[in-house]
Amino acid sequence: MTDLQKRLKISPDKLKAFNSVLLDPELQIMKDFLAVVAKYGTPEEINKKHLAARKMENLFRLVEERNPDHIKDLKWLLEQRDRGAFIPVAEYRRKVLGEAAKTTIFKDEYAVTLEVSALQYFPWVRVMAEQAIRDQTLVPGRFIAVRNMKESEADGDLPAIVAALDIIGASFVETLDTKGTDGSNPHLGGPATITGYFGGIGQPNEHALQWLDEFLYYYTNFGVQHVLNFNAGTILLGFLLHRLGVDIKFKISVFFGSDNPYHALWIMTMAKLLSRDDGSSPLIGFNWSNSINNQTMELTAEFRKMLELEKVVRFEHHITETQKSIIIQPYNRRAELLEVAGHVANIAAKHEGGDPEVDSARAHPSDILDYFREKKEVIESGDWDYLQRNYLDKVDACNHTAWELTAKGLSFIAARNLHK
Repeated sequence: MTDLQKRLKISPDKLKAFNSVLLDPELQIMKDFLAVVAKYGTPEEINKKHLAARKMENLFRLVEERNPDHIKDLKWLLEQRDRGAFIPVAEYRRKVLGEAAKTTIFKDEYAVTLEVSALQYFPWVRVMAEQAIRDQTLVPGRFIAVRNMKESEADGDLPAIVAALDIIGASFVETLDTKGTDGSNPHLGGPATITGYFGGIGQPNEHALQWLDEFLYYYTNFGVQHVLNFNAGTILLGFLLHRLGVDIKFKISVFFGSDNPYHALWIMTMAKLLSRDDGSSPLIGFNWSNSINNQTMELTAEFRKMLELEKVVRFEHHITETQKSIIIQPYNRRAELLEVAGHVANIAAKHEGGDPEVDSARAHPSDILDYFREKKEVIESGDWDYLQRNYLDKVDACNHTAWELTAKGLSFIAARNLHK
């Protein structure tokens, strides 16, 4: 270490100054933060409410109240899981590699999480599961939703999806309504003008605390634990809430625009600084900007490990993207994933679109703006089946990635309760 580098050392008095802000009982921003939390009780009471809401019987009750027809699909899913209808991992590997699967030593320590976005509607779960049973393919291990929360709450899809993904053993991230498309910035005209720029305009003024309030509502009433985060202010609030003792988990969105290792160092340093004494952090997913290359993940992996966050913070990387309204096409990062997945741990391969050659040929190619449409309008327009096809294309692209990983002796994480 050179004398020049030694100048970067942070002295304890700097931490003391930071603590003085966090612990000042008269500082308005801290008073406002704690007041929102207090609406829901102590951290222990809040976590107790969350665990009660997340119980299967309570989720089924919420579904029964809002959409009883969903109950039969949840029971069907339970039956298929319990009878072992889905292909086991070992059998899937034989399907890809033949007899060579018996002697291949798979890199399980570098297993890639199979991820699909966005799971907007509950009926898609059964269609996806039926396809996996029929074709002996995989159900992904991680899902993102970007639908209007109040709409999903009202029609029963929200509790049904939470229950379904608990049944299959997959993680689930919701996008709260306080996200910039809610009119928070009066100078923007909705999704058409906001897409791609969430990082700078998503949570102005009082909306950061509204995001916190909205999270605590869904955490305590519907068992939602994992949420999307794309603003530096709400990221800090997530860190502080977890530090208090509330078991929030969040992933940083691609819309945050984290596109270099120094940006990642800033976020992960704060994650470490505000982690609990047991080393845990609410930051469990770090979604890179679409512009990053493998070297950025490799460089970041070095200090992620030094900060003891390698097993905590997952790198979430877009392998495919929607055909419209988000990025220049064709976009497919699968080949790069195959290069890095064998030596950088804890990566999720996120599929936001179908494989470009498939998706682009559809009558209705996938479009990021479809995430912001009302369900009623989707149905009335005649686009419901198109959107379901777009979703299944994403699942197919995810399976394509799993196949290629397996062919290289690399591991994946699919729905844990289905693919043993």
